[in-house]
Amino acid sequence: MRQLGMGSALDTLCGQSYGAKQYDMLGTHAQRAIFVLMLSSVPLAFVLAFTGQILTALGQNPEISYGAGTYARLLIPGLFAYGLLRCLTKFLQAQNIVHPLVVCSGVTLIFHILLCWFLVQNSGLGYRGAALATSVSYWFNVILLALYVKFSETGRRSWHGWSRAVLKDVNLFLSLAIPSTFMTCLEYWAFEMVVLLAGFLPNPKLETSILSISLNTMWMVYTIPSGLSSAISIRVSNELGAGNSQAARLSVLISGIMCLAEGLLVVIITVSVRDVWGYLYSNEEEIVKYVSIMMPILATSNFMDGIQCTLSGAARGCGWQKVCSFINLCAYYAFGIPSAVIFAFVLKIGGKGLWLGIICAMVVQIIALLVMMLHTNWDKEVGPWSLLMK
Repeated sequence: MRQLGMGSALDTLCGQSYGAKQYDMLGTHAQRAIFVLMLSSVPLAFVLAFTGQILTALGQNPEISYGAGTYARLLIPGLFAYGLLRCLTKFLQAQNIVHPLVVCSGVTLIFHILLCWFLVQNSGLGYRGAALATSVSYWFNVILLALYVKFSETGRRSWHGWSRAVLKDVNLFLSLAIPSTFMTCLEYWAFEMVVLLAGFLPNPKLETSILSISLNTMWMVYTIPSGLSSAISIRVSNELGAGNSQAARLSVLISGIMCLAEGLLVVIITVSVRDVWGYLYSNEEEIVKYVSIMMPILATSNFMDGIQCTLSGAARGCGWQKVCSFINLCAYYAFGIPSAVIFAFVLKIGGKGLWLGIICAMVVQIIALLVMMLHTNWDKEVGPWSLLMK
């Protein structure tokens, strides 16, 4: 999540540089992001290296801790690869280069499936093979994108080799990267906290199972609005960098219409499959019935999440990460989690109440972002980041 958040700073920097036709700055921003992400990954690598010992010290089962520690250590190479991957992806997206990303991701997916099958099933590595396959696949994807940047005409235009300039103006990158990280992590942590709270409900095994299924379902659906979010972020930053304030405003409006259409379609599908969706995870009737009850609530949260995703993407394109991180903090931790606790433990609604708390957070989040968008003077948004990049 940290790398996902920090990489999002390039939505603003690379996007507006491309819009302003400052193509040489694209490579500089991307290299600076790579430098910071690689450096910040070192302490995380140490945490992964000692995951087993940390879990044992926290009182977890020694055998499980050992297995988790082994799995985590094999993910360390992938940690650095994922940071590179995020930077290269954002670097290309900012230039509206999408098809090579799709092709590279598709090839990597096929490679990953085959590698997983071999390492997990045929090599005798078991769960260790899954971790190793993840790390190798990330590096495989990085190599594919790096080759594209190296040999394509569009890549050569904006990447002129490594420069010492990456060591300058690191604060400019950090001023967006740190709030972007909090903006992303605060939201993800809230969902994980809801699953942890489910463990304190009367039937913790059932409730945590249902919340885990709900979370898995939501993340699967989330990939659609997440793609829209990236698209609107790049479009807004491109237009602002080019000085087209009204085009940026129109892009936000069009993306809003698209997210509403996507959200309605997701709601219809989610409600339609509510009685059979649980069978994908379990044959126990109790779980299947509970999932059926949760699906309309999930449909509502997916609809709301699509709206906030689009608005958050537009905000990243404008460089509003600091404000958005504060909005997420208030929405999820001043309203969402407290509401979830009240619904679940005071009103005794159970796991459904925990998810209703998340919906409350999304409502606050959407209202705050909408107010910002509606009161924005788009002509003034053209100036700030363009001046900084010059």
